[in-house]
Amino acid sequence: MSGRVLVLGGTAEARQLAGRLVAAGADVLSSLAGRVADPLLPPGEVRVGGFGGVAGLTAALAGGPRPVAVVVDATHPFAATMTAHAAAAAAATGTPLLRLHRPGWTAGPGDDWRWVDTLEQAAAAVAGYRCPFVTTGRQGLAAFARLTAPCLVRSVDPPAPPLPPRATVVLDRGPFTVAGERALMVAHGVDVVVTKDSGGPMTAAKLTAARELGVPVVLVRRPPLPPGVPVVTTVEEALAWLAREGTAALPEGPRRAASGTRTQGDDVAAHPPAPERM
Repeated sequence: MSGRVLVLGGTAEARQLAGRLVAAGADVLSSLAGRVADPLLPPGEVRVGGFGGVAGLTAALAGGPRPVAVVVDATHPFAATMTAHAAAAAAATGTPLLRLHRPGWTAGPGDDWRWVDTLEQAAAAVAGYRCPFVTTGRQGLAAFARLTAPCLVRSVDPPAPPLPPRATVVLDRGPFTVAGERALMVAHGVDVVVTKDSGGPMTAAKLTAARELGVPVVLVRRPPLPPGVPVVTTVEEALAWLAREGTAALPEGPRRAASGTRTQGDDVAAHPPAPERM
């Protein structure tokens, strides 16, 4: 098989994969949701905006002068709707689909992590603290709107209401440093951090800073992945999978790389193994 590779997502892994494929001469289309005002763009051809649900994505895979030969879903671990749409559209069209799913974070000695399943549960868990540091993204802030204490909210773009009434909003984009996160938390008197189990190094510094300061962290578990779709956790593994699928113009290194592919539904960072700590 050869043809166009559709890379879904604006994650760091999606950009890295697109860059490797473009450098190797592959036909790549990257698709971004368009939820960030000034996204970091990958190399190669890029489209921004939704497909129009499963039906729209199915039509995009099946039609056009340059039909898609294979899809790599490299969206954010919490982009559950897009991941479900990709699985449904790929199944409907018979298009090979791979999930590139970065590993979740793992607690270490000295970490005080409390796991919850939803943003609403996270908001309830921090309701009694003096100053929560909310880093769950701007789209879920409505869950925290009833917090009455001062809180620190960080977002890439300005969040829309409703917001916590005493929120201080910091607009910033990672990667962040441990020193910077520690200074920010000390300056605002943060006594609990709220985040999603996004994984990756871009925003992990706050976890180290929280440990050093003795501050607990409330983490929202990842949504489950659709079953039956192969899963890899690194760009190298994704390139190796594409090579095995026969996608044209891949570098020789990934063609020789060992397989790390699993299937969605396996224990690949879908949930932490324990209810309170990893």
